[in-house]
Amino acid sequence: MRIVAIALLFALAPASAAELRITEPPDGAILNRRDGETTAAGLWIVVKGTAPGKSVKLNGKTVAVNEGRFQARVLLRRFESKIRAETGGQKQAITVLWDRHSVPRYRFSVDDNILFLKDLAQHAASYHSIFDNAYLAFFRDMHRKYGARIHFNIYYETAGFNLSQMPDKYRAEWQGNRDWIRLTFHARANDPDRPYLSAPAEQVVRDYRLVTGEIERFAGKELLSPATTIHWGEATREACAALRAEGITTLAGYFEFQNGRPRVSYYLDPERVRYLSGRDYWKDTALDLIFVRHDMVVNTVPLDQIVPRLEKLAADPHQSEVIELMIHDQYFHPDYRAYQPDFRQRVERAIEWVTRKGYKPVFYSEGFLGAAR
Repeated sequence: MRIVAIALLFALAPASAAELRITEPPDGAILNRRDGETTAAGLWIVVKGTAPGKSVKLNGKTVAVNEGRFQARVLLRRFESKIRAETGGQKQAITVLWDRHSVPRYRFSVDDNILFLKDLAQHAASYHSIFDNAYLAFFRDMHRKYGARIHFNIYYETAGFNLSQMPDKYRAEWQGNRDWIRLTFHARANDPDRPYLSAPAEQVVRDYRLVTGEIERFAGKELLSPATTIHWGEATREACAALRAEGITTLAGYFEFQNGRPRVSYYLDPERVRYLSGRDYWKDTALDLIFVRHDMVVNTVPLDQIVPRLEKLAADPHQSEVIELMIHDQYFHPDYRAYQPDFRQRVERAIEWVTRKGYKPVFYSEGFLGAAR
């Protein structure tokens, strides 16, 4: 009985015994006009947390603690701000970012690209333009019609072809279309699945340099980007840190759970994945690396469901400022086992919706995640 009584005492202990912790926003939160009140002085946000005692110092100001919890408004004046809490010898500090120039914007990327490059190489003698390839011609139509800008994440090799065989005869044309095309590393090849799930950093960097070097050769470094999606969105923290050292600043992924475990979420733990699953972006401040969540993988959504799902996203202030759209290359090709005859219609349906809603097409390298363009 004595043990039970002690357990009850602990269970009923006042919340004032709480550990000092800033619970909202988390460290690395990227906040925009939808997350607070924008004024001439800056962005006012609400900071919440737990603490022992009766009060806590929040950025030097005294804030009352009620039943172990505190809440107060804090003004963000700069791109990056520290929020510091202190009480009873305990201290905590987090870093948050202010997306000060944020506007509704979207990025459209395509994963698993290699087949259109193989086609360009194999028909180099007869093709006069990169747009003689039907796949690139389609995306040029999307650019001409809607102003879309397309980010292609590419492999180094596939059956019967690798990027070293890609001729540089089209280089001037790549350069002439660099305002709307980006080419970046995705993986060495489509198979095996999840190639970088536990791969050493050296392997990831080697493949990254292999792909990047060839892009520079046949298209020019102007078409590269510091943002990409690693194949399957899985890699160790060490591998991602190594890519950051190579110049990659932004990684896109699903940040969702499958069977209770993070999926397409790189190395992030469940707490971070849970946060990102309902947000546009988040920054690992220790690695100086930003993660952006895919809002829609277009090839997984039936044509008639694309607009309803986008409308649902638009109704959520925490998911509607940056719309990240993505599709996979294979579904374009009739000889692929899972060919989608309405590939073009799905892409256009999504791009037409964001365009009609006033979203601006961006590349994340232009200003703070594209907002400054």
